[in-house]
Amino acid sequence: MMRSPSSNLDPSRLGTVEDVNGSSVSVKLAESTPGGLLFVNGEAYRVGQVGGFVRIPSGYVDLYGVISQVGAGAAPGPPELAPQFGNRWLRIELVGQGRRGTKFERGIAQYPSIGDSAHVVTESDLKTVYAPGDEDGYVAVGRVASAESIRAYIDMNRLISRHSAVVGSTGSGKSNAVANLLGAISDQTRFKSARVVLFDLHGEYAKAFGDQARVFRVGADTAAGERELHVPFWALTAEEFTSLAMGPVSGTPLALLQERLLTSKRASKPGGIPHALPDLSVTVDTPLPFSVYQLWHDLYSLHCATHSVSKNQNQTEATRVYIEDGAPPQKATGDGDQLVRPRFRPITTEAGADKVYGGLYIDAPRPHLDVLESKLRDPRMQFLFNPGEWAVAKDGTTTSDLDALLSAWIGADTPISVFDLSGIPTSVVDDLVGAVLRILYDAVFWGRTKPEGGRERPLLVVMEEAHVYLSAQSKSRAATAARRIAKEGRKYGVGLMLVSQRPSEIDTTILSQCGTVIALRLTNDSDRAQVTSCASDNLKGLFSMLPVLRTGEALIVGEAVNMPIRAIIDRPPEGRRPDSDDPVVVVPKGADGNRIRSGGWTEPVQNENYKPLVEAWRKQDPNAGEK
Repeated sequence: MMRSPSSNLDPSRLGTVEDVNGSSVSVKLAESTPGGLLFVNGEAYRVGQVGGFVRIPSGYVDLYGVISQVGAGAAPGPPELAPQFGNRWLRIELVGQGRRGTKFERGIAQYPSIGDSAHVVTESDLKTVYAPGDEDGYVAVGRVASAESIRAYIDMNRLISRHSAVVGSTGSGKSNAVANLLGAISDQTRFKSARVVLFDLHGEYAKAFGDQARVFRVGADTAAGERELHVPFWALTAEEFTSLAMGPVSGTPLALLQERLLTSKRASKPGGIPHALPDLSVTVDTPLPFSVYQLWHDLYSLHCATHSVSKNQNQTEATRVYIEDGAPPQKATGDGDQLVRPRFRPITTEAGADKVYGGLYIDAPRPHLDVLESKLRDPRMQFLFNPGEWAVAKDGTTTSDLDALLSAWIGADTPISVFDLSGIPTSVVDDLVGAVLRILYDAVFWGRTKPEGGRERPLLVVMEEAHVYLSAQSKSRAATAARRIAKEGRKYGVGLMLVSQRPSEIDTTILSQCGTVIALRLTNDSDRAQVTSCASDNLKGLFSMLPVLRTGEALIVGEAVNMPIRAIIDRPPEGRRPDSDDPVVVVPKGADGNRIRSGGWTEPVQNENYKPLVEAWRKQDPNAGEK
C-alpha cells in the first residue's frame, strides 16, 4: 500500500503500525523521530511516555490509544550499521475512535492496518477527546497532567449508576480527592436534588463539606450543627435484629421470638396511627414498630414464669405466681421499660392445696435474653434501642414514622449525609453499616417508581475504608448489603463508591462491579494487581505507573471518562478539606523566622496537662471541653 510522502513530513508523526493483536498495537518509531521532545505547531510533546496518547488515522476515522509500554530492540549486525536511534517501539492499547471534528466515542469499529501512521496526540486533539458531549452531565475534577490547560471531566451518569472505586496508599491524597469529587457532584447550583450518603469510619469529613452536608454522629454536638444518629431497630429485618441484639437464636426460643414479634407488629402504631395493613400481610420482616423492652420482658416471663394450680383448676387454667414480699406489685411483675425482671415463686413439690409448677418453657435455653438485656443496658447502643422520636412505647406507638427518618437521612435540604461512625463500638460497626445500607436500599428499591425512589432520584453510597468491612472472607451484613448493591443497584438507582487504601483486601466480587476506577499512588504489588484485574480497559501496562504518581495525581479509567486520564485532582479550598493531614514532627518556620504554630518535636512543652486528654477519652469525643 502506497503512503503519501507528505505523511512522513507531518511533524506529529511517530512511526508506523507493525503488529496488531486485538486491542494492543505495536508501533515502530521512525528513525527521524527524536528521543526527547517533539515540536508540533510550536508546542513541545514528550515522545514515548507511558500514559501518553497516540492517534492512528484509519480511513475516515481516527483511532486513539494509550501508551502502555515502551522499548528498544537490539539492532542486528555491527554497531555501525545500526539505525541512528535504534529499533524503538511503543505498545499502544486502543480505547476509542472519532471522526475528524466529531465527538470521541469509546470502543472501536475497526482495527488499524499494518503500515498505518501513528501520531502524537496534540493539545487540540485532546480537547476533542476530553470535551464533554453534554456539559450538564459532566463535572470537572481536575486537570489533565500532560496538558494542564485541559480540564478532566467525569460523566455523572456512568460514575454513579455503574459504581466506582477510589484507591490509593496512605498519603497519596485520597481523602482530598474524595472530598473534591463529592463537592463537585453535589454542587447545588447544578444538581439541585443530589443525594449522597457517606460512611465515615474515622470522622474525617465532618467539616469537609460545610453547609453542603449534614453530619450524623452518636453523641452529636448539636451546637456545631451535628445531628444525633438514630437507627430504629424495628426497621431491621427479623434476622438482622436478632443477630444484632441477641446473637444466634434457634429452636424453641426462635419460635417464641417470631411469635411475639408478629403479634407486636400487627398491633403497632407508627407515627401514632394504626398501620392499616391486613394481618395476613404483616410478617416478622415488615418494618413496623414494636417495643424491644416489652419484648424482653414478655420473653423473660415466658421462659421463667412459674404457675399455681388449685384443687378446682386443671393445668390449662394455671396462673402465674409472683413473689411480692410486701413490695409494690410492679416490683414483682417487673417493668420492661426499666429493665426490672419479674420475680416468680420457686417450684414446689410439697403436699398442699396449691402447688407451684414450672412453665412450659422454663427449661428452654435463654442466653439470648441475657445478651439482649446487656445490650439494652449499654449506653453505647442507645442509638439503636432508644432512637429518639422513633422510640417505641409499650403499645407499639412511635412519635414519627420511617418517612421522617428517610427525610432526615437523604432529604433534599442538603445533598450529602455524613454518617460519622467514629463513636460506634467496633463490634457492631459491620452490622450497623449493613443495616443502614439495607434500609436505604429497600426504601428506594420498593419505591423505585415513586418521585423519591431510586429511578427518579438516584442515590450514591460512599463507603470510606471499605476494606475494613468488605473483605472477601467477610460474612457481615455490610458486605452482604454492598454485594447486593454492586450487583443490582444500577437497575434501581443506587450507586456505590468504594474508597480504600488496601484494594487487595476488598472482595473481588464487589470491586469488579466498579465501572470507574480512580487510582492514586499505589505502592503495594498485590493492591496494583487487584486494581488492574478489575479495570474495565485492557491497560495493565498503564497501571505500572501507579507507584510513581505524585500526591494528588490519579489515573482515572473506566466508563465515566471518554479516555483514560492521568489527572491532577483539584485540591479542596481551605476549610473544606478532610481532617486527614499527617501530624507534623518538625513545624516549619514562617517568613519572620518563628514557628508557624506550636506542637511537634521542635519546641519545649509548656504547662504539660493530660487531664483534657483523659476527659476526651472518657467521653469518646475529641472535642470535649472545647467551646
